[in-house]
Amino acid sequence: MRSRSQQSAFANPVLIGAVTVLIVLIAVFLAYNANTGLPFVPTRELKVDIANGSNLVIGNEVRSGGFRIGVISNMKPIALPSGQTGAQLTLNLDQAHGKVPVDSTATIQPASVLGTKYLDLHTGTSGQVISDGGLMPLGQTHVPVQFDDVFKTFDPKTRVAVQDSLSGAGDALTARGSALNDTIASLPPLLEHLQPVAKYLSDPSTNLTGFFSNLERFMGAVAPVARVNADLFTQMATTFAAIDREPKNLQATIAKSPSTEAVSTESLKVQQPFLVDLTTFGKAMTPATASLNKALPAFVPAIEAGTKTLASAPSLNANLQQVMNALKGLAQAPGTNVALNGLVSTVNTLNPMVRYLGPYQTVCDDWNYWWTYLSEHISEQTAFGFAQRALLNQANAAQPNNVGSQGATAPVNGGGFDSPTSGGNAFLHAQPYGAAIDNQGNADCETGQRGYPKKLNAFDPQGRNLAVDPHTPGNQGATFKGLTRVPAGETFSRNPQTGPQLPANPSNP
Repeated sequence: MRSRSQQSAFANPVLIGAVTVLIVLIAVFLAYNANTGLPFVPTRELKVDIANGSNLVIGNEVRSGGFRIGVISNMKPIALPSGQTGAQLTLNLDQAHGKVPVDSTATIQPASVLGTKYLDLHTGTSGQVISDGGLMPLGQTHVPVQFDDVFKTFDPKTRVAVQDSLSGAGDALTARGSALNDTIASLPPLLEHLQPVAKYLSDPSTNLTGFFSNLERFMGAVAPVARVNADLFTQMATTFAAIDREPKNLQATIAKSPSTEAVSTESLKVQQPFLVDLTTFGKAMTPATASLNKALPAFVPAIEAGTKTLASAPSLNANLQQVMNALKGLAQAPGTNVALNGLVSTVNTLNPMVRYLGPYQTVCDDWNYWWTYLSEHISEQTAFGFAQRALLNQANAAQPNNVGSQGATAPVNGGGFDSPTSGGNAFLHAQPYGAAIDNQGNADCETGQRGYPKKLNAFDPQGRNLAVDPHTPGNQGATFKGLTRVPAGETFSRNPQTGPQLPANPSNP
């Protein structure tokens, strides 16, 4: 009975079919996931920042020395320090090759010309390794030119242009077999003479590279006037047609050319020091000529406008001649020198005045305020128009030397009387030369500011409560629409520089 039971288990077709299907499913699963690594196989993770994903896809291999050591398990875009978008690759590496030195590098390489890529990992020599899940920085990765980038240059327009070029070359060589034979026959002597020419051109002293560099700059300068050059060649065709009509004169010119070239050669030897100095001058002018690239776009329209005005230049010059004659007569007149001397004296007088008065307008805006208050001052409407607004100052007669007293003998200093109903005692507030700025040019707009000190009288021997010193201590700041200091480039002075001066007060200059 035991033998019959074992035989029936292995002979059961349902069981055998189920086992077979299970084995096939496992094989398919392993084959499908082979690109991302086999299950239950330990790996190490490495992240790599690279400037361009270059058509890599998840599942591409990671190789080192030509051997596969892992796969790319994930990709995501990242922002590079340059502002462009790069890629961050997540690698799953075999444990045997997962310890990557910190000086290792990575490069994207093509696996075939069909477009498949892989990441080539160049193992470094450092004893320190990147930790599991660590990052290889952008500076240690490189993306060379790929086949697909090269193939992209041959877009439809380029392919059509290549076809046209080949068709043109074919048309150019059609029925020219004998000419090609003659050309090939003449090549040996040409190459024989070409060898010393090539040797001369390859000599560093010839500076052939500098010639092509300068030629490139020359063509860049000529490019904006391409249409003018095309017209030039058109006119040259007319010139050559005229030369063709006089072959004898052309023969005479060619006959004299050797002697002319010989003289020119000797002349060039003499000119060589000048050319050396000219080269030095040209190098010194390089920074200035480089700035022309920015200046010319604004300068060329001015030249174009100027060429249109040249037509009227003759009449302008004729009128200008009359002006020059008048100026000559004025310069020779006896009174001109006296007038110029007077103008110099006027300027010398105005300069310190403007230095003092300028900040009152540029910083404090006093001129505008004066007109604003003036319009209010004469706004009292009458039957005949408008009149000045006036305020009659009165004071309690009990206070001596007040504004209503007749025969006041001293400045009012708030003394002698005090009553709650009279509004308080009067004080003299007569500060001359209200400042606009301090000595450093900061705003100190004293005129028009509200409030004043009760006592500011440094030179009064009696020490009375008077405010008569020129400046209130400290900066009063700017007016409502004023500036915080004198504008850049403006000269200034806090006190008048001409005329009678107030006594100097070192404690409050």
